[in-house]
Amino acid sequence: MKPLEGRIALVAGATRGAGRGIATMLGEAGATVYCTGRSARGRPASGPNRPETIDETAELVDARGGRGIAVRVDHSVEEEVIALVERIRREQGRLDILVNDIWGGEQLVEFGPPFWKQSAAKGQLMFERAVFTHLLTNRHAVPLMVEKNQGLIVEVTDGNHFGYRGSLWYDLVKMTVIRLAFGMSRELRRTKVTALAVTPGFLRSEEMLEHFGVTEANWRDGAKVMPDFICSETPFFVGRAVAALAADPNVGAKAGRVFASWDLAREYNFTDVDGSQPHWAEHFARTYGKPYSIADEAAYASWLDSSIEVVKPDWPSY
Repeated sequence: MKPLEGRIALVAGATRGAGRGIATMLGEAGATVYCTGRSARGRPASGPNRPETIDETAELVDARGGRGIAVRVDHSVEEEVIALVERIRREQGRLDILVNDIWGGEQLVEFGPPFWKQSAAKGQLMFERAVFTHLLTNRHAVPLMVEKNQGLIVEVTDGNHFGYRGSLWYDLVKMTVIRLAFGMSRELRRTKVTALAVTPGFLRSEEMLEHFGVTEANWRDGAKVMPDFICSETPFFVGRAVAALAADPNVGAKAGRVFASWDLAREYNFTDVDGSQPHWAEHFARTYGKPYSIADEAAYASWLDSSIEVVKPDWPSY
């Protein structure tokens, strides 16, 4: 029997990237996964001009042995979120795993200019898409977990540290979802519902592969453009991290904290789909002679500044 056989999951923001990888690996572990997002087959979102759809993600869940259910939802529209949760209640009667990976900020992040020269309108929209959507989804989905007094909530962020992330609006968004996991854990402390945050490493998302002009088959060639790409990971790696957390009967001990895919891989003994076990923190220390932490913020900031120009379109999670 698979470890998540019979479990019901909702991956909000499952169209591509980490969300798709998480949904697929929850399926690999046996779960039924509701895959939501704004890009459905024949009905693309108005945001990034990307070909991926939630229907494809649901099919990947099926192919891995789970059951994928694609539902087109704009998580910034309360009526659509309510309808989604009511559907899950009607069809399943429970929700065991909630993953918030809603982003939609690809065209909004401004790296380079200081905050006083950036667009306030873009910053506001980023918060609405990448923070308010999480709050709204939690507001309506978490009660389904509390009713059964069980469940795992995962907030997907960028980085497991307090170091600066290169752009003030972006930094605030990614730190906010970490704080959201912590705040929910406090209010859920008398229940058996666990809230925490998870970060992938240097993500080999669909857009990142395209940016470097490579495919998953020859992705290592991307390291010719940016050497750190050699320590990148597929979206399935963080997917296996979330699946391992969901299968852990003692996951409640992790409530309120943020965890990295590379550390969870060591703890739960899983690999990426190619059999590798990339560890971003160790790569950083080997390459730059400094630990990946705010203990040496100057070294980290210097590396970040040099990397931004190379990796702008789909800023990877470090």
